[in-house]
Amino acid sequence: MPTLQETAVRRTTAARSGLKPRRSRKPASWWQPVVAFGVFAGLWYAAAAYYDQVVESPYLVPYPHLVLTAIINDTRPDGAPTGFNAELWTALGRTTVVSLAGLGAAIVLGILWATVMAQAKGLEKALYPYAVVLQCVPILALVPLIGALFGYAFLSRVIVTVMIALFPMVSNTLFGLHSTDRAQRELFALQGAGRLTRLVKLQIPAALPSIFVGLRTSAGLSVIGAIVGDQFFQRGDPGLGVLIQVTASRLMGPELYATIIIASLYGIAVFLAFGLIGRLAVGRWFDFT
Repeated sequence: MPTLQETAVRRTTAARSGLKPRRSRKPASWWQPVVAFGVFAGLWYAAAAYYDQVVESPYLVPYPHLVLTAIINDTRPDGAPTGFNAELWTALGRTTVVSLAGLGAAIVLGILWATVMAQAKGLEKALYPYAVVLQCVPILALVPLIGALFGYAFLSRVIVTVMIALFPMVSNTLFGLHSTDRAQRELFALQGAGRLTRLVKLQIPAALPSIFVGLRTSAGLSVIGAIVGDQFFQRGDPGLGVLIQVTASRLMGPELYATIIIASLYGIAVFLAFGLIGRLAVGRWFDFT
């Protein structure tokens, strides 16, 4: 008959054997992206050579090194660099200000809107359709009205940005506020917690993962909204949207591609930055990807 010590050893061994082996993290591979980038650059050079030699329209697909030169330096019509491309980076700064201002307003309005709707089903049924309508209305149809009411400068660009970036904040925040555990809601009710206490100590902490998902989505849309608003309203300080239109109308291929690439990189940077903020805020207790 086994002793108590032998029995404990057998149970410990069985428990250890039943554990699943911990997955080892694979080392990051760097050569696949490099190879993919090299293939992409080769295809780009081939397409540029085709449009330069065969189509004889080099501005449609410029060579990558000319685009890189246009990002760093301003160029003359013959392609020779003339100095630092201050116009491009100044336009990027203006677009950044507009996108961040619109994103901040969208965050505040979206969270407040969703919080009000989460208080009662009647409020949600009354207010949520207007959020859907705001998302579905074509921005182009409202541009003349926005310009007539608020002018054609900074404020109108911010309004367009808010309209494009608002809905993800409303929908994701509302979903998060409704996703609280039923048992926890009943526990708060048994303890006699008021509506404000339940909101601050239960619903908002439970909604944080969804709020950060909406924030990351709205952050990317805010960049699109700032560029679109800049293209619609040609007055005031020009940003990347105006620069894209100007370079396209003047057939400045390298400058056009350089502006598009900078706008895309800025959008990716904003998306990744707010994704990092979300992981730092809730990543310890929620799988925020």
